[in-house]
Amino acid sequence: MNVIQVDSCNLSVYLNLCQSYEGEFSAITDKKPNENGLFELDTQIGGNVLGYLLYDEKSPIGLAAVKTKSGGEQFEVCEFYVVPSFRKQALGKQFAIEIFKMHQGCWEIKQISGAEYATAFWRKTVGEFTGNNFQEDVYQDEYWGQVVRQQFVSAIPNSGRRPDQLNR
Repeated sequence: MNVIQVDSCNLSVYLNLCQSYEGEFSAITDKKPNENGLFELDTQIGGNVLGYLLYDEKSPIGLAAVKTKSGGEQFEVCEFYVVPSFRKQALGKQFAIEIFKMHQGCWEIKQISGAEYATAFWRKTVGEFTGNNFQEDVYQDEYWGQVVRQQFVSAIPNSGRRPDQLNR
């Protein structure tokens, strides 16, 4: 497993995987491809949004988009995907935890209604990463409507930051 940040050299790989991701979620989001057979993306890489690719040897098998907020101390997982044939092998969990470790601070992750399997994945992954020291609520998101949201702190051990210091 290898995690690589998206840059101009591998952006096309990221965008290709995004089409699989959007296609999988289209049953929930009701998105349809455009006249060229492509789905519009909700999150663009660049500015305060970093992209990551997950590789198994030379094959790209996953993607993540992470939005940085409040001067780099708050983070949101905007997109996260692992190719279905690579699921149930703990690769997604390892990928997520690697990203959490890269960015110390307050995190939030949201799952849209209908994505209960994603909610189960994030509860398990965040729970394992934090020792179940996270908050979860149902939240009305401006863009997605009602979502399930997890919030937690990824911190250097003994840094003194606590989940109750999350900004809502």
